[in-house]
Amino acid sequence: MSKEFSGIVKAWEFTVKKSQAAAKKRAKNTIFATMSVAHVDDELDTPGEIYYAEKILNNGDIYTGQWSDNCPNGHGKYLWSDGCMYVGDWVKGKTMGKGKFSWPSGATYEGQFKNGYMDGEGTYTGCSNDTYRGCWVINMKHGKGTRDYVNGDHYEGEWRRGQPDGQGRYQWNNGNQYIGQWRNGKMNGNGTMIWANGNRYDGSWEDGFPKGNGTYRWGDGSFYVGIWSNDSREQSGTYYPSSSRTGTFDWDPQDVYSIDLLECQISPGERISVYPSQKMVSWPCEGEFLQKLPIAKTPRANDAKSRRNSVDGYSWGSEADTSSNNDNVYSGQERESSEGLRSFSADDLDSSRGFRPHCIKIQPTKKPGQTISKGHKNYELMLNLQLGIRHSVGRPAPATSLDLRATAFDTKEKIWTKFPPEGSKHTPPHQSSDFKWKDYCPLVFRTLRKLFKVDPADYMISLCGNDALRELSSPGKSGSFFYLTNDDKYMIKTLKKSEVKVLLGMLPAYYNHVRAFENTLVTKFFGLHCVKLNGPAQKKVRFVIMGNLFCTEYAIHRRFDLKGSSHGRVTEKPESQIESTTTLKDLDLNFIFRLQKVWFQEFCRQVDRDCDFLEQERIMDYSLLVGVHFREVSGSGEPVTTETRSSGVRTPTANVDQGGDGSTPRLSRADMDLLFDPSGWASIRLGINMPAKAELTMRRSDFEAQLVGEPTGQYYDVILFFGIIDILQNYDISKKLEHAYKAFQYDPTSISAVDPKQYSKRFQDFVLKVFAEDT
Repeated sequence: MSKEFSGIVKAWEFTVKKSQAAAKKRAKNTIFATMSVAHVDDELDTPGEIYYAEKILNNGDIYTGQWSDNCPNGHGKYLWSDGCMYVGDWVKGKTMGKGKFSWPSGATYEGQFKNGYMDGEGTYTGCSNDTYRGCWVINMKHGKGTRDYVNGDHYEGEWRRGQPDGQGRYQWNNGNQYIGQWRNGKMNGNGTMIWANGNRYDGSWEDGFPKGNGTYRWGDGSFYVGIWSNDSREQSGTYYPSSSRTGTFDWDPQDVYSIDLLECQISPGERISVYPSQKMVSWPCEGEFLQKLPIAKTPRANDAKSRRNSVDGYSWGSEADTSSNNDNVYSGQERESSEGLRSFSADDLDSSRGFRPHCIKIQPTKKPGQTISKGHKNYELMLNLQLGIRHSVGRPAPATSLDLRATAFDTKEKIWTKFPPEGSKHTPPHQSSDFKWKDYCPLVFRTLRKLFKVDPADYMISLCGNDALRELSSPGKSGSFFYLTNDDKYMIKTLKKSEVKVLLGMLPAYYNHVRAFENTLVTKFFGLHCVKLNGPAQKKVRFVIMGNLFCTEYAIHRRFDLKGSSHGRVTEKPESQIESTTTLKDLDLNFIFRLQKVWFQEFCRQVDRDCDFLEQERIMDYSLLVGVHFREVSGSGEPVTTETRSSGVRTPTANVDQGGDGSTPRLSRADMDLLFDPSGWASIRLGINMPAKAELTMRRSDFEAQLVGEPTGQYYDVILFFGIIDILQNYDISKKLEHAYKAFQYDPTSISAVDPKQYSKRFQDFVLKVFAEDT
């Protein structure tokens, strides 16, 4: 511990002993006696006045610094009784801005804070000199950063959720180094390991070990090329000696796993014992003053400036007030001109601005679709699909490389198989009628399943197990039928012949795109097949197997299909009839979804990449499908509003008021589950399982002219699922005719059928208004 810090602690101990008696006496008279808050004078502070103060808390903690509205506001120092200390900026009782937090162990964090969290640029130095310099998001290393470990190791690169994730370089203290991709703190993806002796491995990695195609090179120029696996039965390759190496060479590729990589363990590093946000106390900043100040019933729905100036983002009023009816207070607004605190209600908005009121009611969730059992008109077709898929997936095939030849994408690359009822040499007997089965580009789709990390056995069990498929209640606009597997993992969609041609035509570019961008939002395709029924009709049913975007343990309370067009993009259903399975459209959307900064930036980049790919392939009429799970729903079926504007997961705060009086932020059960379950963080991907804020919007009465409503400042904690679907419609002659016909009757910019370039621009412009950065 430094001399300066030691001196501060000694002075603090003396002050605490001297004032303890007086502190206890005053605590009896304060209404906050049972809470960890500062003593307050009998007379309330003048609202907005900032002055220097010294405050003693009931538990012996001390605050000295700028004070306003009965809580720290400005620059100040806080000393906890356990030896922790914070010196820096405060806003409304929260550490906000630049500051330094010190632990009794000697560890320190110096950098940016936001709402009590380490958030922004900052440096953490552990008691053992384990040091991280870089970006933080909600107490976690997230973004670009470097770390010097106590054992001498060094990492520089990208972080996600507290672990190396993305592109990075790790240097061991023995001279070995790895340069490449990471996932969840392990070497994963393409990368290069260089040993201090000059040997190196270039290739694929999985969970910290070489897996897949790779090359091992020696310093003398010899090399080994092959498929790598820590299971010797899967290992195969060829050794090429250099011209300088003579005689026999006794070497086993498994030595890389058992010997070479033993010296390449990732250091666990020093753990933070307690986070600054967990030390924050509750201050009487809001509730008391709001009860005494007059509330002006003036609507401020689109006052962007006043929203920005509400730094703490609290919503005042009890949880019951904000969830029991539509006349609730949306949010507190604070203005720089010190006009006081304003609030507005839905009624005020409706009457003064011409907004359309919207009450959100969550209906009980249910599984979509009807189980296809014996007697169903498509029961026999389902049996044929399952027989064919079992045959395709179970067919023996050699190990495939991710580098496919052009011949694998040939549209003539297909396999026909006959399925007589009595069975054949290659097919089992079955109870269905005689049919033929066609596999399109089987090698490509087998490799795609490998690329998407789909286990063949699990895939077969989901599609062909004892559980029947479920048919969705009605076909889509295109006339296609949809079927879901019982475990919700996969969706089967019937296709028109023209759609099959589009998919086969774009397959090479699609394969390269999904391989290059792991976070792509476009639909994942796992197989393309055809069933031809024998008999007079000779009916052909073509279908594609896709990933189901809403395969999750969370209930999807709202789903939106968004295109960025307005003509016909509304669901004519009252709120009371909207179920969890109802697909709403652009003009039904009443939210802006706010993502954390790093996720929003990645979202913008990926939408741009995906739209560019679809534009190059002349694809249009696609949608962004969004599923919304409200993390807290009241007993009456209404989502519960949040009490702060801070996005994402909050760490628990000390002595948080559980009374629901609106004076302090509360930690929801969903927050707790996600915080203390590491697998919850690990399952978050772009478009999958994403924590976010949904801000309620209000649309004017002339709503067709307004795709995105006015933000209200009322927020909900949500989990989002989203992806780009319906990517098999190109701008063919039928769509050109549709555009020409509708352009005469309606605004050409409001219809869906437009040129792919125009469609892509309009889609991106709209999506980036619906999604925004959480500030």
